Amino acid sequence: MRKTSLLLSSILLTTMPAFAEQATPSAPPEPELQSATAKTTSQAAAAGRAFLATFDAKTRAQVQFPFTTQKSATLARFRRSAPDQPSLPATDTQNATPARQGPGMGPPGGFIGEQYGTAIWSNYPVSDVPRPGMQIGKLTANQKTAAFHLLQTLLSAKGYQKVQDIMGADQTLADEGTPFASGKAVYTIAIFGEPSESAPWMLQFGGHHLGLNIVIDGPHGSMTPTLTGAQPALYKRDGKTVRVLAGENDKAFALLNALTPTQRKQAILPYQVSDLVQGPGHDGETIIPEGIKGSALTTDQKTLLISIIEEWAGIINPAYAAPHLQNIHQTLDETWFAWSGPTTHLPDHNGSSYYRIQGPHVFIEFSPQGVGGDPTLHVHTIYRDPANSYGSQFTKP
Repeated sequence: MRKTSLLLSSILLTTMPAFAEQATPSAPPEPELQSATAKTTSQAAAAGRAFLATFDAKTRAQVQFPFTTQKSATLARFRRSAPDQPSLPATDTQNATPARQGPGMGPPGGFIGEQYGTAIWSNYPVSDVPRPGMQIGKLTANQKTAAFHLLQTLLSAKGYQKVQDIMGADQTLADEGTPFASGKAVYTIAIFGEPSESAPWMLQFGGHHLGLNIVIDGPHGSMTPTLTGAQPALYKRDGKTVRVLAGENDKAFALLNALTPTQRKQAILPYQVSDLVQGPGHDGETIIPEGIKGSALTTDQKTLLISIIEEWAGIINPAYAAPHLQNIHQTLDETWFAWSGPTTHLPDHNGSSYYRIQGPHVFIEFSPQGVGGDPTLHVHTIYRDPANSYGSQFTKP
């Protein structure tokens, strides 16, 4: 992880202007970055083709689908006819509303997902909102190896570890017993399009509390929208404590604590936010920014804000992360930080506070969930790029 962090820092130092400088976001990357992205794209395409080569023609159709670009993703609803029945697509709110109330039947309006082409993305378990593709538990040993090699190629070392930590939490939840699909075996992988060095394609991977949408188009790579979360956010693995989303929590509290009393009054919202505002199903929507604006932060405070954002932006391979972070740096004065909830947390534990980061190139929500008891142990987060949803900045329909 240290090596990846240093690589990302090295790339950023050669491409980032100072905070006060404003460069055109579409400016060509430096030669070093062009070389890094070309190499990464070639490796990713090769890893994607190697994964698909482990399937015969019949089973390949279960894991590979067309890549269809859209102006924006659309809301998708799902409904279950009975607690023990599979969840099926519903055409509208009325049809998605459960015929009767009860455990497993879902909320009013049905289970919610977001559809982009044939891809489905959601913060609900896969038993509530089915995803296209094949579940990890149904892959052969060779197919699993190829699948995780593809993930390692597309992600940073820190990002890949974050994925493993989230999956580990979900496995802990499954081992304790749940009424819905959870655990590593039900995580689903799908490829949309043909892995290529020049044509656009997408990898979708996820399950409970993880949903990656990685679009590669030649030298460009994006990972928005993405869901990362945890339940439980604190668990034991091999005798050691794992705290999922620790950086996302601790860095946000560090920024909050670095604000002056006047700045805090701006940042802390006068009302409680108890859930995601722009979760799956809200692609293309905008909300009025709240909190404290980046232009009101000091240089040190801006550095703390960027450090929080990197917890999401740094999940993808550094070669793809660098241009995105450059755009965020250049528009940091127009990026807002808002807070709702307690202003302290127990050491080595996540807090129960909600926060939001909103700017021209980033939208992040950190939202502890009341469902399941302790909200510090159940967190949903959303990561979007309003200017490049599903790689649309480059793959315009």
